[in-house]
Amino acid sequence: MANDSQRPVTSELPDSPVHTTGTDHVTIWGSNEQETVEFYQDVLGMPLVLRQPNLDDPSQTHLFFDTGDGRILTFFVSDDRPSADGQRGGVGAVHHLCFSVDPDEYEETMQALEDAGHQYNVFDRGIFHSIYTTDNNGLVIELSTDKYEIPDDRRGDVLAKAQQLREDDGADYAKDEHLRGAIEALGLELIEHDLPEASSGVGGL
Repeated sequence: MANDSQRPVTSELPDSPVHTTGTDHVTIWGSNEQETVEFYQDVLGMPLVLRQPNLDDPSQTHLFFDTGDGRILTFFVSDDRPSADGQRGGVGAVHHLCFSVDPDEYEETMQALEDAGHQYNVFDRGIFHSIYTTDNNGLVIELSTDKYEIPDDRRGDVLAKAQQLREDDGADYAKDEHLRGAIEALGLELIEHDLPEASSGVGGL
């Protein structure tokens, strides 16, 4: 098996026995229903689309939220579990969840978090902008928005081309100029969003 550093970065489908067709849902061990709904529905605006018992443990409730594109985020919650302040790291742990927000609502998103009492950081990540906050379970939540219009069906192509340009440039990570170059190289229209300036945040949050 090839070393990870020797594997090519490409948007082409690998020669594998299975090819996934997308993300159906992600399930989180949550705290209680009230505070989970307050954050994901009342602050982030995700509709609560289904509530039922956890089929593996009916003493818990299974909440289903629509993240905005039909992809689902679910939580196992129980009223006897308080919200938490942080998550423990380690192999297999979730580092953070990232959801996309409309660039036209980027600054309003920061204001909404502030109004709801959630602290946040804002960074220019080179190929996108990100707001970082935490949910009621202590899980790091990233809210990202694109710097440029990228068609959903070309996102993989754009990122793979940006990776190629980054390597050619000898850069440590993909930057704005690599993303712009990728969009132009692929013949896509370059439409830039008006986003606030932010630090790169390289080296940690």
